[in-house]
Amino acid sequence: MKPGTLKSRRGSAGDEEEAYIGFPVTPRRDYCWSSWLLKAVVALVILMAGVLIGLSASANVSRYYYYSSIGSSSLLLSSSSLQAAGGGGTGTGSSSGNKNNTNGDVFASSSTTSSGRSRSSNNKRKKMTEDEAPPPPVLLDFRGFVDPGPPWGHSMSDPELFWRASMAPRMEEYPFQRVPKVAFLFLTRGPLPFAPLWERFFHGHEGLYSVYVHALPGYAGRYRPSSPFHGRQIPSGEVSWGSITLVDAEKRLLANALLDWSNQRFVLVSESCVPVFNFRMVYEYLVNSAMSYVESYNIDVPQCAGRYNPRMAPEVLEEHWRKGSEWFEMSRDLAVDVVADQRYYALFRRHCTPSCYPDEHYIPTFLHLRHGARNANRTVTWVDWSRGGPHPARFGKAATTADLMAAIRSNGTLCLYNGKPTTVCYLFARKFAPSALPTLLNLSTTLLDF
Repeated sequence: MKPGTLKSRRGSAGDEEEAYIGFPVTPRRDYCWSSWLLKAVVALVILMAGVLIGLSASANVSRYYYYSSIGSSSLLLSSSSLQAAGGGGTGTGSSSGNKNNTNGDVFASSSTTSSGRSRSSNNKRKKMTEDEAPPPPVLLDFRGFVDPGPPWGHSMSDPELFWRASMAPRMEEYPFQRVPKVAFLFLTRGPLPFAPLWERFFHGHEGLYSVYVHALPGYAGRYRPSSPFHGRQIPSGEVSWGSITLVDAEKRLLANALLDWSNQRFVLVSESCVPVFNFRMVYEYLVNSAMSYVESYNIDVPQCAGRYNPRMAPEVLEEHWRKGSEWFEMSRDLAVDVVADQRYYALFRRHCTPSCYPDEHYIPTFLHLRHGARNANRTVTWVDWSRGGPHPARFGKAATTADLMAAIRSNGTLCLYNGKPTTVCYLFARKFAPSALPTLLNLSTTLLDF
């Protein structure tokens, strides 16, 4: 063979291994080196992927236990805070409540001071994870549940509000000190011309009443911070006279008032309503009453029985049909049922057209069907219909006299109160013009006694 040439591989098996001695055979060695490098790179990639997955899983586990510990600490602190408040919302409690509060304070103190290093570590961990992790769930605060605060503080829709307000406890006893309150529901278009009179009426009786105002959307009443009307305007809706929207407004007022568990009696009044007795008299009369006061009757006249629509059958029959004054007073149990009702409300929405006036028929008919035995079938708001027409008499400055107010307070009418006859049948009166305010303020310190 000539130097510098390779022998053909087509020979025998032994010839395949023969090569020119002066030059090494390098291609096979390059191939082996490339294969080893590729395997090393693949192994390194797999190793790094495993490390990343492990770190991610570890972070998730740490985050879970971290927020679990945060939630547990919040729950313990909430419990100790409530025990310190006397069981929720009133600021007073029994001796056993104070004992529990002491134990809770000791536990909270020991848990927060046992290890400064753990606290520092938790702070660092929170800074590392708060941007990437969702916030911990908000725990239900008991005090906020029983006393929701100002009515404008929620953004619930009507269905959400009615659902929330229709909740009722099964337990008869309350786990917190509760003083029954009377909720005054003001249904108004805008300003309250008799606000100074009502402010004098409420003065000195804080904690025994609540105020809720439903005005037209866009209206913002301005009251001084010390006024009982300050911050008491609820989220409202459009209202038109003679339509179902009046019932919507009434239910909206009831529902907002029901969020406060201390409200036990509910009075609907208008901007032209005034009290004819002092607060103590009104409070005792309503809180101690075994009945509700919703006017409900059925007479064969076009303004009553003539408005019944046979399409309401069989849920509402003609003998069930009732009419009454819009200005009611009712207990908490009845108010919950009115807010929760969907069955009869839907019938009135479809079949009680504007000439039917749902605000005069829906609640009287509904309570007759559901709570007839617990309703006195009369109103506690006096009004004068003797002049006829679609609206009652209106009393201005000249007509508002001491004799008129005395006649309203005791007009010779007998009614039943807790099964016994009484001459005190009306606690409020309407319909008064704004010009009557000075006279009523003068009478409040003499005849009306507030």
